[in-house]
Amino acid sequence: MSGLREKQKADREQRILKAATRLFREAGYDSTKIETIAAKAKVSIGTVYNYYQNKGDLLVAIVSMEVNEVLRAGGELIAAPPAKVAQAVRALIDIYLDHSLVYLDKQMWRHAMAISIRQPETPHGRHYSELDERLAAQVCELIERLQRDGRVKPDVDPRAAGEIIFNNTNMMFMTFVKREDMTLAELKAAIGRQLRPLVQALTNP
Repeated sequence: MSGLREKQKADREQRILKAATRLFREAGYDSTKIETIAAKAKVSIGTVYNYYQNKGDLLVAIVSMEVNEVLRAGGELIAAPPAKVAQAVRALIDIYLDHSLVYLDKQMWRHAMAISIRQPETPHGRHYSELDERLAAQVCELIERLQRDGRVKPDVDPRAAGEIIFNNTNMMFMTFVKREDMTLAELKAAIGRQLRPLVQALTNP
């Protein structure tokens, strides 16, 4: 019986997230009301508030859904990375970037980033920061794996290298989100150009 309740609970939560994602994209984050999300998800307003305190919580939950999916894909890549360091790093970063607009558009990302900056000590502000930390840790994990395989120089600090790679990617992603005219292809090209000398410095000859 408890298993059925958990399944029903998870189903309701998924319906709420899907409804919020669609409405945030179609009507805009600011214009979307909790009441509209509830109606779209076919649940009561109270049910929405049982899961999420406000729209900010909902938005960060959508970010979390996106990040958890790329972390799973990234974990699979790290288990069997491409042969060359440059290929492996680029493949992991491409997983992050290619999935970045599946659930969120640029406007939604701007709101999510603003929440993390304006309300860093709130639960959803802290959760957003934790998601960034998990992504950074995964990049570090890739460098560690490549170092164990003898592909990255033994004197390289894998944590420092991974953090630099992620922080640069994150900064460029913020630029991408702020600029409506910047395409994903342009973002990937810019990051690739910036990472090239760093990856060359890491690679064991």
